[in-house]
Amino acid sequence: MTHRYVVMFSGGAASWAAARRVVDSGVPLDAITLLFTDTKTEDADLYRFLDDAAQDIGVPVTTLADGRDIWQVFKDERFLGNTRADPCSRILKRSLSRAWVEANCDPDHTTIVMGLDWTEVHRHDRTAKAWAPWYVESPMTMPPYRLKAEMLADLEARGIRPPRLYGLGFAHNNCGGGCVKAGRSHFVQLLQVFPARYAEWERNEEEVRQHIGADVSILRDRSGGETSVMTLAALRQEVEAGIAQPLWDIGGCGCFEEPA
Repeated sequence: MTHRYVVMFSGGAASWAAARRVVDSGVPLDAITLLFTDTKTEDADLYRFLDDAAQDIGVPVTTLADGRDIWQVFKDERFLGNTRADPCSRILKRSLSRAWVEANCDPDHTTIVMGLDWTEVHRHDRTAKAWAPWYVESPMTMPPYRLKAEMLADLEARGIRPPRLYGLGFAHNNCGGGCVKAGRSHFVQLLQVFPARYAEWERNEEEVRQHIGADVSILRDRSGGETSVMTLAALRQEVEAGIAQPLWDIGGCGCFEEPA
């Protein structure tokens, strides 16, 4: 039986780099699947990048979609995603990808490939445990080590325009620059770069709050030594008033780390 490699092709530079290493190691193209799970909340340029990156790899993208966006999932689950719990990625990414792998792959003849780099070995370890009995490999955790900037340069060297969110200062190319796992600084960046998109997120957050009838929020306010609700409306008001404190809680996407 042919050994298969299923690359979790997220639309980020590292997942392309991981797939590139799989191909460059000599794995036949017909043994590789580029698996993309669509949250329906992505930046439009992500889809352009997916096509360009897949063409470079030489394998078409296999797309999975629940059909809902993250906001509909929050309403259906009656739970607003945040940095601590993410029903959006659990349902729209982990469950979908896991179900596809279980239906199409033999654990004894399949490697799951993640786009985690050498700074994220701890995440690889959690992901490998969550995906058992499938074997998980993260090629970018191994030498030669590459920084994100170097991966972006590698893309350009191969004639691929990197996802635009990177050039606009975002750390990740997921959920249109507004991942619920990100921190306050990430959302300040979203407000400054995409004010209309931020307004959409602010409106959606309030709709979910009203729908479930609870004083909850994506973000948290830890000022004063206590933790309290910090809505996107409140954060915007702080920024507009010039009192928002600079933070480094950019956060990151960990959509495949936990079991489905």
